[in-house]
Amino acid sequence: MLENTPRKDRKYVGKDVPKIDSIEKLTGQALYTADLEFAGMLHGKVLRSPHAKARIKMIDTTKASRLTGVHAVLTGKDLDYRVGLYLVDKYILAKDTIRHFGEAVAAVAAETPAIAQQAIDLIEIEYEVLTPFLDPKQIFDKKAPLVHPDLGKYDFVQAVFTPVPGTNIANHTKLRKGDVEKGFKKSDYIIEREYTNPNVQHVPMETHISIGKWDVGDKITIHTSAQSPFTVRNLFAIAFKIPHCNIRVITPYLGGGFGGKAGIHLEPLCCCLSRVAGGRPVRIQATREEEFSLLPCRSGLVYNIKTGVKKNGKIVAQKMTMYWDAGAYADYAVNVTRASGFSASGPYEIENAWVDAYTVYTNKPFGTAYRGFGHVEFSWGMERHMNYVAEQIGMDPLDFRRLNALKAGSKTMTGEEVVKNTGNVTKCLNEAAKSINYGQLTAAEIAREKKTGLKIGKSVVALQKAPAMPPFTGTVLILKLNEDGSVTGSHSLTDYGMGTYTSLAQIIAEVLRWPIERVRLPIENDTDRDPYDWQTVASKGLLLSGNAAILAAKDLLDKCYDVAAQVLRAQKCDLDHDADKVFVKHHPKSHVTYKQMAVGYAYPDGNAICGPIIGVGRYIAQGLSNLNKETGQGNPALDWTYGAHGLIVEVDPKTGEYNLIKVASAYDVGCVINEASVRGQAIGGMLQGLGTAMCEGYIYNDKGQLLNPSFTDNKIPTSLDIPEEIDCIAIETPQIDGPFGARGVGEHSMIAVCGALGNAIEQAVGAVLTHMPIRQEDVWRAMRNKKPAGKAKPGKVGRPPKAEKAEAVDKPRKVGRPSNAEKAARAAQTEAAFVLPKKRGRPAKADSVVKEPKRRGRPPK
Repeated sequence: MLENTPRKDRKYVGKDVPKIDSIEKLTGQALYTADLEFAGMLHGKVLRSPHAKARIKMIDTTKASRLTGVHAVLTGKDLDYRVGLYLVDKYILAKDTIRHFGEAVAAVAAETPAIAQQAIDLIEIEYEVLTPFLDPKQIFDKKAPLVHPDLGKYDFVQAVFTPVPGTNIANHTKLRKGDVEKGFKKSDYIIEREYTNPNVQHVPMETHISIGKWDVGDKITIHTSAQSPFTVRNLFAIAFKIPHCNIRVITPYLGGGFGGKAGIHLEPLCCCLSRVAGGRPVRIQATREEEFSLLPCRSGLVYNIKTGVKKNGKIVAQKMTMYWDAGAYADYAVNVTRASGFSASGPYEIENAWVDAYTVYTNKPFGTAYRGFGHVEFSWGMERHMNYVAEQIGMDPLDFRRLNALKAGSKTMTGEEVVKNTGNVTKCLNEAAKSINYGQLTAAEIAREKKTGLKIGKSVVALQKAPAMPPFTGTVLILKLNEDGSVTGSHSLTDYGMGTYTSLAQIIAEVLRWPIERVRLPIENDTDRDPYDWQTVASKGLLLSGNAAILAAKDLLDKCYDVAAQVLRAQKCDLDHDADKVFVKHHPKSHVTYKQMAVGYAYPDGNAICGPIIGVGRYIAQGLSNLNKETGQGNPALDWTYGAHGLIVEVDPKTGEYNLIKVASAYDVGCVINEASVRGQAIGGMLQGLGTAMCEGYIYNDKGQLLNPSFTDNKIPTSLDIPEEIDCIAIETPQIDGPFGARGVGEHSMIAVCGALGNAIEQAVGAVLTHMPIRQEDVWRAMRNKKPAGKAKPGKVGRPPKAEKAEAVDKPRKVGRPSNAEKAARAAQTEAAFVLPKKRGRPAKADSVVKEPKRRGRPPK
């Protein structure tokens, strides 16, 4: 939409406009849910389970109920309500059975947080500890304990998802393209390996917080830090069988979300406590530790990839099996499985593909949406695997990616044909490679290696993502013309840091041809006041809401032209407008101002026409479909955003410590709406991706108890982990149905950077890594481990893998991949020079190692 507007004719689109909420945030004027106070407000606290799986034998709340200042106490027996986004499987409070460590067992509302916590401590509870189910790969073990024995009785979205009763499979997504077995028979080499990553916490600056008030007549008011107010309203109405019009959800400023606040979480419990407390508002704010176990996280993944490839490097067959560790409840995890299933191959064309993606119930904290929506997790495996396959057949990894990349005329995994305007992944690869001087070491890098004793590695990876959303996803934006000729917008897309509101204001000002200072978009959302929007997830906001903004601005202008045509006694086709008025093109002095028309035009004698002017823009995704449950074929993608990362790392060949020298990221954004927003999303997402690659991840014991539920042992990146140099590159292949040709880029910067890090480290020191995060000790262990991780075999009898032939060849060093001889020499050097330290902490450095620069790799705990 308006994708062919020349850049020279744009006044606001493509410019670096400051965020419209910057002043409020910088000065502290922005109000978040935690800043809200209401008369008579109570404070809620939750009792959490210390076990991963247990039967509740007894709960005694007598002492808690009698404590002065306590107004409500609830247990699972008091609340016979289930909630769920796509599969309704979760009680508000655990009822009879505990399904994960940290699950809510009871709740209290009291006059102060201290009294509420004292009451929680007075609750007596007795558990019968049961054997938890923890390994998602054991789903076919008939002796495995079931997390949800009643799975077959739950309501779910039948058109999209496929739970398997009597198992721990919450959903099974299948994709079948071509004939994979025939493809393997045609392959010269068959290469297989498995990749894993753990649960990860979202870590928004603002933890989950909700304030609920249950009034007489089942009138509900909720103030919450949710990403999607209409989703909260809808799921609440379904769970409690209350009319939607009785439920009002208000979201003020949000302090981050990253997908973790996309569903419904604390809101029902707050409201239930309020009902017991006689309608007094109840606030619950999660502690940081509760964020790690009470509330959802990112799902873990075990990803097995088997690839059939020809001698020239062309992939002809690929079988992909995903075991998604969804935790105790389905939440968004079933849709993560679906979205990852149809994107499982990454931005590569696979002629014959087979995907089985399982959403697996386990007795762990439950998984939900997370920035990238499954793509971060599987891109780790896919981009590591692309390098592994290239190495096995003796091909440069970048050339291998270029050969197999999707391009115009290619067919995606679901059968969608890629066209010119879909985007250009090859250009992204080339720009990222150019930025890091892929294929060689510069003179400065050679000197740096010599000075520090560290080894430099480089890698380039590719990525893709489409919005994961229903095919009927729609949105509305309304513009109200004010008395002074300014406009105020109303919509329900939330902005929790992305800068989308600023981009929408730019689009509106561009279409209206008005100063952007006269466009206001309030940050707060209110389901009673604002029009519907599905959810703020999936990088769909700019495209859908941007188009709605264009339509609303055009509609408002059209109505202004209607009024002006009457007032000026002219035909609409003879009218034009500027920032202040509508005028007759061939008689420009004949005009009427927006101020005169805003609330109804009045003639000199007082007679009035038309009334207040508003513009309405409605937009819904076009041409999408559900996927065939047996084949996975269909059209699920609103758009595809392609990208690539180039990464340079230096690694200590003795200790495994590493520093990030440079990350260059290129994305085909269609059209840059706001330069600062694109740059901010590119850098922020890349750093968040490096966090999951370097140090983040849940660690459990064999009983399913979370061992690192805080920043003490669950580290996130700091300023010391930032690369020395960051390069952000925007490529603009216009999206035909995008606003001014734009497509979303909010999630994509986080995808695949993990694989780039793993590949670059392996290129530098030969450390084969198949699990992330990559801590310093992981690199050190991998350098000492001589056992190959994976299987490579010839596709035809008697043909040896090329990797075996290449072992005796000592080629000149290429940054794309070290020679096998160089790997062996480095490994032997490491083996001879390093001895495992007996004490915990950083391994002792060899005398020959230069101390500078400071290492950024994480030490062992």
